[in-house]
Amino acid sequence: MEITILGSGTSIPHPKRASPSVAIFIDDQFLLMDIGPGTLRQLAIAGFKFEDIDYICISHFHPDHTADLIHFFFATRYPPILNKRKPFTIIAPRGFNRFLALLRKPYGTWLDLPDGLMNLVELKAYENDKKEFNKFTIRSASLNHTPQSIGLRIEDNSERIIVYSGDTGYCDEIVDLARGADLLILESSFPDGQGIEGHLTPSQAGDIATRSGAKRLLLTHFYPECLKTDIETQCRKTYQGELILATDLMSLSVR
Repeated sequence: MEITILGSGTSIPHPKRASPSVAIFIDDQFLLMDIGPGTLRQLAIAGFKFEDIDYICISHFHPDHTADLIHFFFATRYPPILNKRKPFTIIAPRGFNRFLALLRKPYGTWLDLPDGLMNLVELKAYENDKKEFNKFTIRSASLNHTPQSIGLRIEDNSERIIVYSGDTGYCDEIVDLARGADLLILESSFPDGQGIEGHLTPSQAGDIATRSGAKRLLLTHFYPECLKTDIETQCRKTYQGELILATDLMSLSVR
């Protein structure tokens, strides 16, 4: 499993941090975790082709995690892309089909794709769910952010595990979802002492990683307030394992 951080930022524009998105490669399968504004450009900078994406996994419906779906659909209609595009799948919380219908409404047919090109898998938003695919399994859990927010646990056929929180506040559900993860990707939005409901601070993220027994912790989704502080020192109050602070376009492996 290979991972590239495409966007380690938030909804707030930052010259070095794009909105949330992570590319995961499992053998020849290309998964995209969230697709915030600017993701397609980040893919191009990283040397990846958006038309090679096999799965787009959505954690929740906020614009900073979904806005480049508009760009993705419109760019996919470009004839040289459309003529060779293989079918892809969107995995999202229940309610995505309605969300997508509303997203398309102002654009008329400009985002429409041929029948059969896009598959949609909706995961339960209020309880745990599980879906099996050819080379991996996804488990999901409802998290503390919005009513539709889910965390995603991806396990390949060799039992390597990546857990991606999307946005969440502190909750037992993310601890349970992350049990024994080889890599735990958690948001770390605001510094200790300035936390808000529905988001994590570095020490809260560290506590989740410790309680879950995650082997490595990758922090991302940094708001400007968090970037002004010593994120590592705050996280080390509660976590002593391997810690990685995300930067855009960084890559790492899970073996």
